[in-house]
Amino acid sequence: MTDKRKESEAATNKGYDTEGTALRKPIDLDYVLTNELGQFGKYQLRSVILVAIPIIMSGFMSEYIFSAAAIPHRCRIPECGEEGKSHKYDPDWILNAVPETSSGFASCERFTPRGLSTNGTLDYCPVSLFDQSTTTGCDGFVYARDNTVVYEFDLGCNEWLRAFAGTLSSIGTLLVLPITGYVSDRFGRRFALIISVFNLALFGLIRAFSVNYVMYMVLQLLQTTFGAGTFSSSYVFAAELVGPKYRVITSAICSSMFAVGLVVLGGVAWLITDWRYMIMALHIPCFLIIVYYWIFSESVRWLLSKKRYPEAQKILENVARVNKTYISEKSLEALMNPPQPVAANVPDVDKPGLVRTILSSRVLLRRVCTTPIWWITTTFVYYGLSINSTSLSETMHLNFILTCAIEIPGYFTAVLVLDRIGRKATLSAGYFLSAACNIVFVFIPNEITAARLVIFLLGKFGISVVMTSVYLFTSELYPTEFRHTLLAFSSMIGRVGSITAPLTPVLMEYWHGIPSLMFGGMGILAGLLVLTQPETLGTRMPDTLAEAEALGKPESKVNFAR
Repeated sequence: MTDKRKESEAATNKGYDTEGTALRKPIDLDYVLTNELGQFGKYQLRSVILVAIPIIMSGFMSEYIFSAAAIPHRCRIPECGEEGKSHKYDPDWILNAVPETSSGFASCERFTPRGLSTNGTLDYCPVSLFDQSTTTGCDGFVYARDNTVVYEFDLGCNEWLRAFAGTLSSIGTLLVLPITGYVSDRFGRRFALIISVFNLALFGLIRAFSVNYVMYMVLQLLQTTFGAGTFSSSYVFAAELVGPKYRVITSAICSSMFAVGLVVLGGVAWLITDWRYMIMALHIPCFLIIVYYWIFSESVRWLLSKKRYPEAQKILENVARVNKTYISEKSLEALMNPPQPVAANVPDVDKPGLVRTILSSRVLLRRVCTTPIWWITTTFVYYGLSINSTSLSETMHLNFILTCAIEIPGYFTAVLVLDRIGRKATLSAGYFLSAACNIVFVFIPNEITAARLVIFLLGKFGISVVMTSVYLFTSELYPTEFRHTLLAFSSMIGRVGSITAPLTPVLMEYWHGIPSLMFGGMGILAGLLVLTQPETLGTRMPDTLAEAEALGKPESKVNFAR
């Protein structure tokens, strides 16, 4: 170890690495991780395991899928002694008072009462009490179950209002982006992570004591607005001390932990059916995140960016100790004394802005119009399938768990094939597979439960492959100067999909196949649009607009022979 360290320091001092290759860039943290500390040692593994816990907790914000789940309901029939909402849902006489439908009996209408002087009872309600030639709306409802907010707050046929809880949750995930970014950059990654999970737990727990549906929805919005930064904060924490070689697999691990969180959510909702107790059981353990303040070290990259060098040095030395590696004095000195940026002598007065650049480049304009559609489709289908999985059959909890668990092999499949068959093939195949499964699903009879479930899961598998691939492919299509801005723009527009997805189950009231056909149609469109873009596997990451426009041409290929 001592000889290796001396060799590295001597080579670094001369401007060479340990194998005699000339260094082409100044020493930075990536160089130190790759050549000295280790790209994924015990310290990084411990960090990933620790952030896996809050990532799992971030999945709990989707509990509205169960707490605001639809409940079979029908009109209350006061002429037959029903005075509240907790009567038997399907008594023997129900078709005397409520029209028959293909799914059993109507949910939102009943036969018009004749207004006779005599009434029926809960056990006997004759057809003579009703005019079966006309129908009228409900004055109240009777529910099949009493374990969601639909029963608690008597939402009845207000399906759009019920589904709006999911839309508010997605709006909160959009509002949280600037908040989390500011807190993370201003106060540190550790603080952003802890405060995000604490807000998730606090607003979630308060929501368990909601006294009306307005309070429930407001708290849903507040929880995601101030707590949905949990995943991004955890991911940044994990990625910032992992070497370049392991960042893709780290991303897949983080995404998989989110899927595990959804599986845990489904299991808890299955075991604890009452919505208030379910929310408590999910969120009370989240307060344990406070102990992370003492057991979690701050991000080294953030400390270096804030010039808090003594703290950064202490952590780097701890990384070397845990990983049983080393960090040379030369590297420490380089990290603690980074080169100062040199101000440009020539002002960029004539340099066009982003909008002018996009409008003047047909290639860039086409990409800016294309990539947001990928993101809208991805979030729309991904969240739509998760939410609609609860209506597959009577075992809604099992369906949800399987639909979330299938994401994990989807994420790692993308990691395995992206660098083998290319970005275009992986992304378009994922879209087309998901689209085909969604379209086929519409025409499978309800009686063939196993086949419906398999096709549905394959559709979720396909969009999970896309979920991992779309971020990488989008970033590789744009030049360095505009990459972050245009990637963020695509992601922001993509939130339209996650905001509208919770409303899709309501469309099944009109025809059962509408959501699945929408998912399929969007998938086909996105898959075709992927084929209009150049392959980026084996190409240089474009730094300039000219290089971005040249993607797909021979000059954009990396010459590995040099």
